Amino acid sequence: MTSKDLLYVEDALSHEKFFKSQCKDVLSKLEDAELKTCVSELMQKHDQIFKSLYGLL
Repeated sequence: MTSKDLLYVEDALSHEKFFKSQCKDVLSKLEDAELKTCVSELMQKHDQIFKSLYGLL
């Protein structure tokens, strides 16, 4: 992996971490069960993507 590739992966990790934290923040403010389920699924998806990207390192 080149240094440029590593920067791309680090940037993607940072984005996924941010998206997950945003989902977590929104989830704590929602009252609608259907929306909570949707946001929870998004949070899990971003966590999976983060773990996959982290595995590249």
